Amino acid sequence: MVLVNNPGTWSAVYRPLTHAEWHGWTATDLVFPFFLFIVGVSITLALGRRRAAGDTAGGLAARVVRRAAVIFALGLVLNVIAALRFGVGLDTVRTMGVLQRIALCYLGAALLFLCSGWRTQAALAGGLLLGYWGLLTLVPVPGFGAGDLGKEGSLAAWLDRLLLGPHIWRGGKVYDPEGVLSTLPAIATTLAGVLAGHWLVAVESPARKLGGLALAGAAALVAGLAWGAWFPINKSLWTSSYALFTSGAAALGLAACAWAVEVAGYRRWATVFAVLGTNALALFFLSTLVALLLITTEIVQADTGTLTLHALLYRRLFAPWASPVNASLAWAIAYLLVWLGVMGLLYRRRIFIRV
Repeated sequence: MVLVNNPGTWSAVYRPLTHAEWHGWTATDLVFPFFLFIVGVSITLALGRRRAAGDTAGGLAARVVRRAAVIFALGLVLNVIAALRFGVGLDTVRTMGVLQRIALCYLGAALLFLCSGWRTQAALAGGLLLGYWGLLTLVPVPGFGAGDLGKEGSLAAWLDRLLLGPHIWRGGKVYDPEGVLSTLPAIATTLAGVLAGHWLVAVESPARKLGGLALAGAAALVAGLAWGAWFPINKSLWTSSYALFTSGAAALGLAACAWAVEVAGYRRWATVFAVLGTNALALFFLSTLVALLLITTEIVQADTGTLTLHALLYRRLFAPWASPVNASLAWAIAYLLVWLGVMGLLYRRRIFIRV
């Protein structure tokens, strides 16, 4: 998402590096659910290990709540800084966001892991997906009726406007892509990762472990695509078909990576992802903050007038030597490489920023 969120110009971006306009999906739409899925896997591995070491469920739950609160607060900090930099009143600061959704999904899935078994978790995940489908297709929305899945007329969008009021995503003001109701199926995505973690821990044979994970992933992916014929795949609404489809794709991706690294022994290619992944939240927070400063810091130029620092650097260093779409991509790649260097330095010094 560092690559996706930081093009040289939004007017020239390759299609796979953008979100789907509404229904449907692109490669970019896989990133967030993949992250939540692996958060779920990590919950099983990390909290399961601590339970086995003798930590109490109550003590671990307190740590989960504290960590979720810190992540949520970091998301709010970014929203407040954005409001201040863009000159937007604090009375309209957005409440939700990417970090806020991660916090809520981590909180829900981790607490469920601590207080229930895998069967209950599977039943709850399925119940969330079926319940969300029923809510969005059967519950009438004032002024729109039942089953409207548009940007304004869905039950999720209506509840966002009702509950969040002016503190909604400023990109449209009629819905929030990380809204309140759509967090429920996102928790189901995280629970899918928790269930995958249970399987990885319980099965010893690498062939059976990865084969079962891949088979379950393929089944979920196909089921999600099929469900999409009646309940369209939609990232902004986080429809149940989207949650099921992306969970299946994430399970297949995890199985493929685990086979390459753990079975086939191909490890060197994964180093760059380890460098970025070991400080993932710090990377997201800091790269978003710096990008925000770049696009809001104004520089006065005699020949071009006032430009943002982002626009000035892009026009001087990238735009002159490539087509708009390639120059825009080059900026994004350069920005990512800068952060890869920063994270690489932290990785080499074994500095891992935890919350």
